[in-house]
Amino acid sequence: MSETQYDIIVVGGGIVGLASAYKINCRYPDKKILVLEKEKEVAAHQTGHNSGVIHSGIYYKPGSYKAIHCVSGRRELVEFAKEHKIKHDICGKIIVATEESELAHMNKVFSNGQANGVEGIEIIDSKKIKEIEPACEGISGIWVPCCGIIDYPDVARTYVKLIEEKFNSKVMTGEKVIDFEKHDGYTTVITENHRFNAKYIVTCAGLQSDRIAKKEGQKSDAAIVGFRGDYYDLTEKGISKVKNLIYPVPNAKFPFLGVHFTRMIHGGVECGPNAVFVFKREGYKRTSFSAKDTWDAFTFGGTWKFFGKHWKFGLDEYRGAFSKAFFLKRLQKLIPTLEMDDIIVSHRSSMHAMALGPQGDMLDDFKIEYHGNAIHVLNAPSPAATASLAYGSEIEKMASQYFHF
Repeated sequence: MSETQYDIIVVGGGIVGLASAYKINCRYPDKKILVLEKEKEVAAHQTGHNSGVIHSGIYYKPGSYKAIHCVSGRRELVEFAKEHKIKHDICGKIIVATEESELAHMNKVFSNGQANGVEGIEIIDSKKIKEIEPACEGISGIWVPCCGIIDYPDVARTYVKLIEEKFNSKVMTGEKVIDFEKHDGYTTVITENHRFNAKYIVTCAGLQSDRIAKKEGQKSDAAIVGFRGDYYDLTEKGISKVKNLIYPVPNAKFPFLGVHFTRMIHGGVECGPNAVFVFKREGYKRTSFSAKDTWDAFTFGGTWKFFGKHWKFGLDEYRGAFSKAFFLKRLQKLIPTLEMDDIIVSHRSSMHAMALGPQGDMLDDFKIEYHGNAIHVLNAPSPAATASLAYGSEIEKMASQYFHF
């Protein structure tokens, strides 16, 4: 097998790995970078299966990585999309409270948005909700005009184009990393097809991030557990009931935003997702199963502690996965006139890589670990796609400092 020398190898061709390679090259145009992606296409998993929403930054704890980088990353992403003619639409969204018990958390979300510098947000009443989304019913809400929709796989492909055309770097698909060999001053990254040498390693492997880090030699106390999101599409009959984006007030205990309505950038409206534990990390079907993934999840103590804390939430999410009537009932909280023949099971689903700590706590923010000549991005949760350019800049700064560029 041939061996080729690079300055940096990035493992993972999702949107964060590609943005990181792009940003490092922007700062250091002479660095030769190789991005390795195991699938035939980049953005094949979390990036390519999300709803395509450009998030505002309103939900996140002020001062967190997510809050800071979502706001700056969103603005940079929109300018990037304009420059490179990537299809997008800043259409705005509403977050809707349907009962009094949700108002306290809705107000907290609004306060977070103000603290995070999210522009243009305002509290709206039921009349204004109706003006924006005539079919939606709510007692109060938040108007978020800077939200939008975009084609994230096209964003990722644009990163690839820039990496390969502007710099002396390369993105290779169909290259599954299976091992690392450590040498004095460099590492050999071994894929199923080739061997590549690099002075430095950056891993951004998403659903496989803990495993890749472990292969490289990093002993982390966190583990990835997968959650699938199932969707329904609005039929021709139901599609007129949604103009743009309608979200509920989220559950304060979870990083999921609740089932919502999203107009898609290439047409149609989807409803969802729920969030169900999966028995296969890359299993997009309701019946997908992997013995290895299941074993890894259930032999990690944090998984059981997580289930112990949140079993009721989990059961409700599974009901939504297998009962159309139950899913419809959740959607009717926002749009009461929605009927059974207004929705149809979507052909697509999403996957969410949740990093759990040993006590079953969700790591709801950026988690990076350093080991030898490697940086491991173990957790880059939503809004990673919206914030990819900002996350890429942050990883570039970390690499500059840690690798002493």
